[in-house]
Amino acid sequence: MTRSLIVRRLPLLLLLAVTLAAGCKEARPRERPSVPVTVATVVQRSVPNEISAIGTVTPIQAVAVRSQVGGTLVQVGFEEGDDVRAGQVLFQIDPRPYEAALEQAQAVLARDLVQLANARQQVIRYEELSRTQMASREQYDQYRTNAEVLAAAVTSDSASVRNARLNLEYCTIRARISGRSGNLLVREGNLVRAADAQALVLINQLHPIAVSFSVPQQVLDAVQRYSRDRRLDVIIRPQDDTTRTMAGRLTFINNQVDTTTGTIVLKATFPNTDSRLWPGQFVTVRLILDVQHDVLTIPAQAVVTGQAGSFVYVVNADRSASTRAIAVGRAVNDDVVVDSGLVVGQQVVTDGQLRLIPGARVELKDTSAVARAAGSRRAGRGSRPGADSGAAAAGTEGARTGAAPAARQGARP
Repeated sequence: MTRSLIVRRLPLLLLLAVTLAAGCKEARPRERPSVPVTVATVVQRSVPNEISAIGTVTPIQAVAVRSQVGGTLVQVGFEEGDDVRAGQVLFQIDPRPYEAALEQAQAVLARDLVQLANARQQVIRYEELSRTQMASREQYDQYRTNAEVLAAAVTSDSASVRNARLNLEYCTIRARISGRSGNLLVREGNLVRAADAQALVLINQLHPIAVSFSVPQQVLDAVQRYSRDRRLDVIIRPQDDTTRTMAGRLTFINNQVDTTTGTIVLKATFPNTDSRLWPGQFVTVRLILDVQHDVLTIPAQAVVTGQAGSFVYVVNADRSASTRAIAVGRAVNDDVVVDSGLVVGQQVVTDGQLRLIPGARVELKDTSAVARAAGSRRAGRGSRPGADSGAAAAGTEGARTGAAPAARQGARP
């Protein structure tokens, strides 16, 4: 019974075996398509060890000009916003009351000098008379006392003359430093008072100028260690300008840490010969502690973090991708330092890692064609909105379609 059943089903089993064999032949593994990626080259260069912060431009010297005497302001010797020199006349206060006070003090001094001279003659005369018993000793002592009183009065008169002359000099207000003047707060004809709380004008020194910034207290030890033998370089860039930088030197480390923020204030000095830095301006600060030479760097976007740590995809000579475990150091702008795992000249994938597996074929994107296409689009937007824009778009599409086959052909060995 069983044998006959097997005999009857034998043709069916043979047909099934033939069908499976044909299916296996047709199911050959197809070649996986190439993955388009963007790559960057591992470079060796010098990398600064730096601290970044936000700083504020502050004048090294700032003088609030105030009057030391009261009176009517009769002259202003500058225009607000002008550059002034040290010693330049800024304001003139009516000097006539002080000239009169000086003349009065000089007259009192002259009178007392005459009286002192006469008193000293009397002392000499009565000293001789007292010696010959022609005058009493009491009379002699009285004239000597009068002479000493007049001598003290002359000293007081001399001080009054100097004070009156000083007040007269204070009527002419001069700049104590060279710098840029600010708003003129008091105009001609106004009455000013001595030691008034309101300043007449504020002068800020611009050349040189300082930048104040704060760093965490954790880096204080490194700052002190590196600045022990030399002045540290400081690079700044205005926050509204990404192209221009200025170089200066670290000149000040505060003597205490701010307990509320845990930071310490540092200051750097810059020549500022072109007056690009302005008091109160915010700048981006880079304090250069040291420079590491001959280190390997790659773009930060090339690093992939996995369960076993950081790794990158490396493009081999046969246009296949493989993984390399790396030790990542500190970040430097948009790059990272690679402590181990790579060598100079290797190509690492910076875009397209999510579609890659070890051994996958890659197709390098033509970055020059992309740049040309972007330039064509920008040119089209800047030209006439009609045919020129259409031509630019057509050129861009042509560059894309023409570059892709060429890149794919070059990717396949």
